Amino acid sequence: MSTRFAYDQLPVSRWRNGGGETREIVSYPPGDAQFAWRASIATISADGPFSPFPGIDRVITLLHGDSVLLRGDHGEHVLQPHRPWPFPGEWAIDARIRGSCEDFNIMTRRDSWRSQVTVEQKTASSENGVAWVLAGEWQTSAGEMLEVDQGIWWLDEKLELAPQTPDARLLFVTLSRVL
Repeated sequence: MSTRFAYDQLPVSRWRNGGGETREIVSYPPGDAQFAWRASIATISADGPFSPFPGIDRVITLLHGDSVLLRGDHGEHVLQPHRPWPFPGEWAIDARIRGSCEDFNIMTRRDSWRSQVTVEQKTASSENGVAWVLAGEWQTSAGEMLEVDQGIWWLDEKLELAPQTPDARLLFVTLSRVL
């Protein structure tokens, strides 16, 4: 099963703390109140705390915008564009921003799923995953073309994405079940 998506078609919801909004790509399993894994794109428009997610592993990747400083008891980290940063959902993290920024988020329930997030410029494939086009054009193994601000997620089928332009860059999430 695979599902294509485009940025301008993703549903938008405001954060409870008013500091931003989220465009949910997928929460799996669909309709389940407690997700096993979730992919989204968030706009951070104000300083403030991240919501805690006990039992969840998170990976955040800055897509666009000004600097983002994440601070907590475990130290500080400055998000760099297109450089995924993993952290446990239990961490109390406070975000400090300049301007506005947008980031890609993957959250996996630690006892059932794992994720690996990379930025690819060459052909990439996996059995389960999410991909988001950062630059250029990409083609799926089924011949579908994806451009900037488009992506695809898939489960239980091998999907391959190949670059079609010299500038192609892809945020590629490999998802795997915990056995």
